[in-house]
Amino acid sequence: MKVQGFSHVTINVKDLVRSLRFYVDVLGMKLVHRGRKDAYLEWGSAWICLQERPDMAEQRPQIGVDHVAFFIDEQDFVEAVKQLKANDVTIVWEPIRRGRGLSVNFLDSDGTQLELHTSTLAERMKVWK
Repeated sequence: MKVQGFSHVTINVKDLVRSLRFYVDVLGMKLVHRGRKDAYLEWGSAWICLQERPDMAEQRPQIGVDHVAFFIDEQDFVEAVKQLKANDVTIVWEPIRRGRGLSVNFLDSDGTQLELHTSTLAERMKVWK
């Protein structure tokens, strides 16, 4: 297999309209397509699919994806954190330096944990070796 990189993430949400307000209005993602029960968004080179699945709300698994992290330039990090706080976004981990990068973890409108991180895998491995 010759995988070339990460493609996208699909996030199940309870209410598509409410989630779009968070992802577009608060985080600033670009809405590319809106269907009846799904929406496709771009955020830099990443793309995200939001899939309305209210039936899954009570079935949150304990095992599976812990969080989804997005790369952000360090020069934009402080302003991004200010924007999260100005919009009363729940911060799970306050901004900290992890390895050689800065991280902040926060929750979307359904409690899915997201992260903004400023370093690459190669930079992190220099610290862990």
